[in-house]
This record gives sequence, C-alpha cells and structure tokens, in this order.
Amino acid sequence: MFYIKKYINVLYWIAMAGIIFWFAYSKGWIFANFDSIDAKQAIEMIEKDDDNITLLDVRTIGEFRTGHIKDARLIPVQELTENINMLEGDKHKKILIYCRSGSRSVVASRILKDRGFTPINIKGGIISLMGAKAELTK
Repeated sequence: MFYIKKYINVLYWIAMAGIIFWFAYSKGWIFANFDSIDAKQAIEMIEKDDDNITLLDVRTIGEFRTGHIKDARLIPVQELTENINMLEGDKHKKILIYCRSGSRSVVASRILKDRGFTPINIKGGIISLMGAKAELTK
C-alpha cells in the first residue's frame, strides 16, 4: 500500500509540473521564438504611423466589432493558417498581434514566426491596450 501511495504522489507531481509547463508555454513565457511588448510600447509604435508595421487582430469577428485598434486587420487565430496568404504582402514588415488577453496572440505569433514573418506579440491583448488608453474604433 505504501508503494501505491508513493506512486500516486509521484504521478501527481509530474502532472502538476506538466500543467505549469503548458501554462508557461501557452503564455509565451518559455520557448518563445518571437518578441513581446507591453501595451504602452505598442501604442508608441502605432502612434509613429510607421509603414513598416501591420496590426493584426486575431480575435473573433464578434469581438472585433465591439472595438479594435484603427487600421487593424482581422484574421481570427482559428483561421490564420488557412488565410496566411492575406499577409504575404506584409512579410517584410513587423506584425503587431493582439487578441483579448494575450493567449491567442501567442499562438498566432508562433504560427507567423514559423512561416517567416516577424511577429510582435502585445502582452495582455486589447485589455491591456485599453488600460493604457489606446484609442479603439468600431
């Protein structure tokens, strides 16, 4: 009986380590092959009106309609792989990516990086952008 409890305890800690690892990976905290910036840095880049930057919103259509950054393109993260050709003209540009809270933009950043783009993830998504007083449009 002692060995069974010990075995279950080891399995428990392995599972917990796996969950922590998955969470850190999904947030882009580990193994991120792309840059991330905070909302204030993103707003500064956007306000420079640089032609070398493309804004990409990877939320759903419904979320996009509630408000988005001016001139942002919408490609929901679920549809990004099959619609990657919509960004081919921007391959030489930096692509600022945001979602609602920052998780989907990490996924999108990984997809774009793997296909030769230069993604920059906006940490905290549109929630942090609104907190930093970013101007939204509908």
